[in-house]
Amino acid sequence: MLRRTKDERTLKENLLLASSTAFVSGATNMAGVIAFLAFTTNMTGHFANLAKNVIESNYEQVVIFLIWIVLFFSGAFTANFLVRWQSHKSAYRANALPIVIEMVILLFVAFYGRNYYNETLEEKRLITSAVILAMGLQNGLVSNISGGLIKTSHLTGVFTDLGADVAEWLYPNNPKKTALLKSKMYIRLTILAFYFLGALAGGYFFEKYEFAIFYFIPVILFTILYYDISPIALHKLMRFFSFKKTTN
Repeated sequence: MLRRTKDERTLKENLLLASSTAFVSGATNMAGVIAFLAFTTNMTGHFANLAKNVIESNYEQVVIFLIWIVLFFSGAFTANFLVRWQSHKSAYRANALPIVIEMVILLFVAFYGRNYYNETLEEKRLITSAVILAMGLQNGLVSNISGGLIKTSHLTGVFTDLGADVAEWLYPNNPKKTALLKSKMYIRLTILAFYFLGALAGGYFFEKYEFAIFYFIPVILFTILYYDISPIALHKLMRFFSFKKTTN
């Protein structure tokens, strides 16, 4: 899932990456809405609120929304910077590093929320900031890996692109009805479906387990990391057991 980028990627790899990260985005966003009444993956809404508070001269809220927007940008910037910095050494390591950072942030949210959270306004803003940074990292990474094809937190863009793809597919005698166009439609539908499923799961499990859900979300991210190294780990394990047999 992380070893190949852009045109080198297979449809299976793109579908796996799209489904897992869209599920994470949906679950995280729904948990943020329930816990803090704030979107953690949707910058469009934050820009609207920023403009609204500027008009109303509510400068404290203006600063908050500016910070959240900058944090999402910083996450995307950091993910792409780390990829460029490490890509000459290992494509897997370069693409895995932002996911590891995202996991650490979400585990911090889970630990703090379970042990210290007192529902103060400052804490809500702090945790929302941390989750927005994590989502910026994720969105920047998957967009970079897929060449802009996968954006798991920007459903407006996904719907727009899907509408254009369907129009191309349905247009009579269109020579662009290629396997590539069909693959793009599959990926966009997968993002929408798994974002919705993630939102359902996030809402349901946050109501039952509250911040413990943020312990579960990094498990999904870990499966992304493990997917590429599992054949290597299995091969080493088989070699170990075959070595043990020969020595016995």
